[in-house]
Amino acid sequence: MVKTNRFTLDNGLHVVHLEDKTSQTVTLNTVFDVGSKDEDPEHTGFAHLFEHLMFSGSVNVDDYDGVLQKAGAYNNAFTTQDLTNYYVVLPAVNAEVGFWVESDRMLSLAFNEKGLEVQREVVSEEFKERTSNKPYGDAYHHLFAMMYPADHTYSWPTIGKEIKHIQDATMQDVKDFFFSHYAPNNAYLSVVGNISLDEVKRLVDKYYGDIPSRDVTKRKMAEIPEQTAEQRKIVSGDVPNDKLYMVFHSPSRLDDDYYASDILSDLLSNGMSSRMYKRLIVEKKMFSSIDACIRGSLEDGAFYVIGVPNEGFTRDEVENAIWDELELLKTESVEKLELEKVVNKYEATQILSDLSEAAKAERLGYYEMIGAPDLINTDFDNYSKVTPDELRKAAQKIFRRENCCALWYMKNDSSRA
Repeated sequence: MVKTNRFTLDNGLHVVHLEDKTSQTVTLNTVFDVGSKDEDPEHTGFAHLFEHLMFSGSVNVDDYDGVLQKAGAYNNAFTTQDLTNYYVVLPAVNAEVGFWVESDRMLSLAFNEKGLEVQREVVSEEFKERTSNKPYGDAYHHLFAMMYPADHTYSWPTIGKEIKHIQDATMQDVKDFFFSHYAPNNAYLSVVGNISLDEVKRLVDKYYGDIPSRDVTKRKMAEIPEQTAEQRKIVSGDVPNDKLYMVFHSPSRLDDDYYASDILSDLLSNGMSSRMYKRLIVEKKMFSSIDACIRGSLEDGAFYVIGVPNEGFTRDEVENAIWDELELLKTESVEKLELEKVVNKYEATQILSDLSEAAKAERLGYYEMIGAPDLINTDFDNYSKVTPDELRKAAQKIFRRENCCALWYMKNDSSRA
């Protein structure tokens, strides 16, 4: 049982603390409740841009990375459609340095034209590298546009709709986005490691207490209409192989069926004993690779089946082989031993993850943000309670033709029909 402490400052900052006296380090993880879903459709990529801007200097700390390196720390960040996450891991004796630099960039960034120009270039090059110049790099631009209405903020990837939105970002655009989202009353700070609750309270009050709360822009999410017909698209490009993407709307992270959908993905493709690996790669030799995974977003989940088929099979043959596997999950009960194997793999993965202080801090912050702090102790139990009947019912809800978006990414000289 993980026993945490939590408190909230007058400015709205939520803090969760987990002490580990055996550790030699302290991790500060900050989750801001802002992701690409909070962007304007004509100004996309801003949440990801801020993932970079937050390292380019704050109002009192010119060289964020330099200060932390001198303290023996390391740090990183990531952005999703739902949130932006920053973490720093420091030697316990230098923990106060982390509170200082993290609070300073929550207070205000430096906001200078040179820093903005540098990060615009960095993000623009990343867009090119990940999207424009990478095989299949724009696949999710096509898929998200198929899945969601154009006015829904899930209809583009976190990297943004197009590079021009970042290249045209002005200083005023950047300031407006920062002060509308990066606020103590929109943040969740988790502190894990060899530090007492009294010391955390002292340092949080010292460094974060005077940061003013802000008027956070109220999120306006468009409705996601139920998909009533299969969506299909074929694109071609300079890619090494034809590739099939099949994506289904599936339970969101807080939906009761989320755990069943996650288990279904592992039954299909987690390891060499999984169903699709054995039957579609080994036995039928139809695919060189195939994978199933889920995206447990907060507004709407997605269940992906992604495969690279071998030559000699038509598109219909490839898709029908996948549908055969999905239909089995809809009509037959999963055997107890097969289910236990998948659940045991999840337990092992979670145990290994909990050995990482940073990973634990990240999970604590995420659970706080989604309003489900008890998941730190109950998440695995939710997997272990899933029954074969629940799996079958979840498969029946998800794996429907009218709930599917199918994208074929074809190499330019493909003859597959």
